[in-house]
Amino acid sequence: MQFRLTYQEISDLIARKAGRSIPVLYGGPHTVRIGIDVNVLFKTTNIGLDLTVDQVDENGNIYLSYNGGVGIDFMIRTALNHAQNQPGADMLELLPDNRILLNFSKGIQRAAENGAMGGQQVGSLFDHIKLQDISFDEQFAIIDFVPKNL
Repeated sequence: MQFRLTYQEISDLIARKAGRSIPVLYGGPHTVRIGIDVNVLFKTTNIGLDLTVDQVDENGNIYLSYNGGVGIDFMIRTALNHAQNQPGADMLELLPDNRILLNFSKGIQRAAENGAMGGQQVGSLFDHIKLQDISFDEQFAIIDFVPKNL
């Protein structure tokens, strides 16, 4: 079973949730490119970042890696530290070597336990399906699920 999102839909979702427009573009079979405008010394510059889905494990946890040097790493660490008090922040873990763990299973479990709006339904849904892969093509981000009983 596949769920497909256009890059514009992803960008729009980010804009609604973060209040900031961040374009998302195709970067390869498991990679997207993200451009972020940053103000540096009274000048706005665009910094590009490739975000790669390295692995989706058996529990639905997603391991991501990103390119970049010290500046990109500093910005990501700062953004994750800033997000610590936001809902869902406990799902994100910064790993060594420019990697991030998105503990998707933890978020689903928490939503179901807390009775969050739709949380019990989402938790119940993920009792029956398993996240298998996240990939990208020229038009879509593709999220693959498989039934757990197969």
